[in-house]
Amino acid sequence: MFQARFADLNLRGDLFGGVTTAIISLPLALAFGVASGAGAEAGLWGAILVGLFAALFGGSSTLISEPTGPMTVIMTAILTTMVSRYPESGAAIAFTVVMMAGAFQILLGTLKLGKYITLMPYSVVSGFMSGIGVILIILQLSPLLGHPSPGGGVLGTLSALPELLANLKFSELFLGLLTLAILFFLPQKYRKQVPAQLVALVAVTLFSVIFFDTDDIRRIGEIPAGLPSIVVPTFNSEIFVTMVIDALVLGTLGCIDTLLTAVIGDSLTRKEHDSDRELQGQGIANMLAGLFGALPGAGATMGTVTNIQVGARSPLSGVTRALVLALVVLVAGGLTEPIPMAVLAGIAVYVGVNILDWAFIQRAHKISIQGMAIMYGVMLLTVFVDLIVAVGLGVFISNILVIERLSREQARQVKAISDADDDDVPLTESERKLLDKANGKVLFFYLSGPMIFSVSKAITRQHSSVDKYQAMILDLTDVPMIDVTVGLALENAIRDAQEANCEVYLLCPNEKTRSELEKFHVIDLVSDQNMFTFRYEALNAAVKQVTASE
Repeated sequence: MFQARFADLNLRGDLFGGVTTAIISLPLALAFGVASGAGAEAGLWGAILVGLFAALFGGSSTLISEPTGPMTVIMTAILTTMVSRYPESGAAIAFTVVMMAGAFQILLGTLKLGKYITLMPYSVVSGFMSGIGVILIILQLSPLLGHPSPGGGVLGTLSALPELLANLKFSELFLGLLTLAILFFLPQKYRKQVPAQLVALVAVTLFSVIFFDTDDIRRIGEIPAGLPSIVVPTFNSEIFVTMVIDALVLGTLGCIDTLLTAVIGDSLTRKEHDSDRELQGQGIANMLAGLFGALPGAGATMGTVTNIQVGARSPLSGVTRALVLALVVLVAGGLTEPIPMAVLAGIAVYVGVNILDWAFIQRAHKISIQGMAIMYGVMLLTVFVDLIVAVGLGVFISNILVIERLSREQARQVKAISDADDDDVPLTESERKLLDKANGKVLFFYLSGPMIFSVSKAITRQHSSVDKYQAMILDLTDVPMIDVTVGLALENAIRDAQEANCEVYLLCPNEKTRSELEKFHVIDLVSDQNMFTFRYEALNAAVKQVTASE
């Protein structure tokens, strides 16, 4: 298995990609670790463990996996809730949820459901990702103003904002704003040489050490050397359902985040990833991250794109990146001690701003009012209510709107004619001549395309005047599939015709459609001599029947 994974090995590009992405990951891992409340070491070990095992067991050769903004936001909420409710065991419960999320991802991959994960309307994806970006920004306001998090999530931070502003620490605010200034305005020519996040981290940290008293600034402190301790899985019967729901949310978000990034990677490498295997790899990585008290992660767009651009072509880049970060933690952990909390808050705010889907936000009103409403609705629900509610409502409303549009289009494919001069139905010249002989006594009922429940009303509407005719031809030649509702609607149409003494002829050459009609017992309503494969034969039989009765 591993030999196949490393088949596209490009030693120089992979090693360079690993070192480069490790440099990019370092400040982000520190920022996400501190932002989550689990500590900088949790962010670093998350970057190491998730990155290493996703690279070894995943389904994409160049994907870089690590704690991401969206995953950190959800993990922050889980950790805060559990610790506030169970001060002694809350952290262990939260990391148990991470393990459960990993197990859920493995299950999705094993059941080969990867291809369905991203089957979600873009307006919904854009809405909840932008909402997560807003949450990340709001949660960093407190450390940016020089205070620890007030707790209570978004609403807690917003309600505490007047007090935070009244007691803000100008020195830390200045450092945070300086960090943001570097991140937003560093010239592009320098960004190509070194990541802006690393420049901001090093430059502002040095500035704070030189110009500010150490006691005046809240700093990260030294990261403990050595391997992290194992977290014993901890379950609590009182909140087990909550744990399961949190795990499903975390796991699903990780799947979406990862597979969307993998698609971006595919567009750059011109190679297709294995989505099911990637979910299994992500699941293994997140289970191990939870086991060692590290942050969960997913595919990271910036790291993946950079990795590919510098020449990486195999998972060796991901392995190299993890080893470089592990070396930093085990050997040079003391170097992180003077890093100001405000600098990490600034980096997290920058990530939050970039998570916002600016491309869609700027043109949503031009593309679709409905899409814009769904996007902003999902974003607001994500920020102020709950991610599950936001995505659930967004997908439901989007699907209803799509079904409504499809039903209008499909209703146009339900046609009934009795006049040979009517061009709505694709009849040949000979077939039209036969229909003309019927003198308006034969109703030709034509359906085309996939028929789902939304067209049942159109079927009922079109055959409502069947009592005016002596024969009805039901043509399903161009129908590749029908569902239960349509099957029942066709059954009603046939029964109504028969009750009106209107002879029914059925055209259904498609084997799949025919088998579905057999399941619904619709076939049983039509005699064998009235079943045909070709339109001409059905028309000929119907015309003979009506002319014979004259």
